[in-house]
Amino acid sequence: MADPDQARVGQLSELDQALFTDNDRQAPVTSGRQTVEVGSLTCESGAVLPSVTVAYETWGALNAARDNAVLVCHALSGDSHAVGWWDRIVGPGKVVDTDRYFVVGTNVLGGCQGTTGPTSLLDDRPYAARFPFVTVGDMVEVQRRLMSHLGVPGLALACGGSMGGMQALEWSVRFPGFVKRVWATASCRAHSAMQIGFNETGRQAIMRDPKWRGGDYPLDDQPVQGLSVARMVGHLSYLSEAAFDKKFGRRLQDKESFEYSTGHEFAVESYLSYQGDKFTGRFDANSYLVLTRAIDYFELASMAGSQSSYLFTSFTSDWIYPSHQSAELHGMAVAAGCQSRHVDIDVPMGHDAFLLDDIGQTEAVRAFLAE
Repeated sequence: MADPDQARVGQLSELDQALFTDNDRQAPVTSGRQTVEVGSLTCESGAVLPSVTVAYETWGALNAARDNAVLVCHALSGDSHAVGWWDRIVGPGKVVDTDRYFVVGTNVLGGCQGTTGPTSLLDDRPYAARFPFVTVGDMVEVQRRLMSHLGVPGLALACGGSMGGMQALEWSVRFPGFVKRVWATASCRAHSAMQIGFNETGRQAIMRDPKWRGGDYPLDDQPVQGLSVARMVGHLSYLSEAAFDKKFGRRLQDKESFEYSTGHEFAVESYLSYQGDKFTGRFDANSYLVLTRAIDYFELASMAGSQSSYLFTSFTSDWIYPSHQSAELHGMAVAAGCQSRHVDIDVPMGHDAFLLDDIGQTEAVRAFLAE
């Protein structure tokens, strides 16, 4: 396998402070959101959803040839508002240029921002624990129906990071020939035991909260303590040791010496609590369980039959989705006879660099789209 291209674009002194405003960057925006009902769905588990609604947003317009559509797939805690959570990448004049492309963002099946999920109503009450576990394949099938509704005969690009990258990859093998190019950033073909372990820790934090109630909690009284802890664990994995040290070090929180108490002694403790608690205002605990299960279930065995070209980007400081996982995907694409390139970007931010890097990723994607 060929060595990845190296893109050295930043030093620790240039740490992007937007890393530490996660909830603000990914806050739901409903003003441009649309919904469409796409019929019943038999999930890969065998469970049947009698009716599925998809929440989505679009920017730009289909050209006369209808060959300029781009699907942007979100990560675990994202939604359809791609110009918000990926504002360094998607927008007018950006590498995913909404003046040039017809860009579509969706909220995934099982989510909590308008697409059918555990908070949706069935028989006049929320699905809650009745909502089935779904797969990345189920998510993509729902997106395919949306593309049909929008009159999109094919995608110039399917892209996304982390869970979004899994969706883009699934598109290319599930519907060969529909997607011309796939860009998967900070993603993988299947979770490792450690990645599953982090997700399970978050799920257990939720399920051990007394307010979880087996999943049948009132929407105005969800297990916020467990969900907050789950987000704290996840947030730790999304950044790098260097990023945390640069931002917080061993700085104390509003004090000059230890209080020898269970309260917040260190600044990083206060920060994580704040991020976890704020997350509970925009996310649903059952959705967290469903979506983390979906990405743990995901396993791409082969790219045989794919007719797409691939770009894989990864980050040297990403220890939860390490670069070797993108290298593995690149090797699978080459083995399947597909055009592929892997660019490993040297920035100190960790996994969430895929949301913010507008230098290394932009250069790689512009070249990819120009091929």
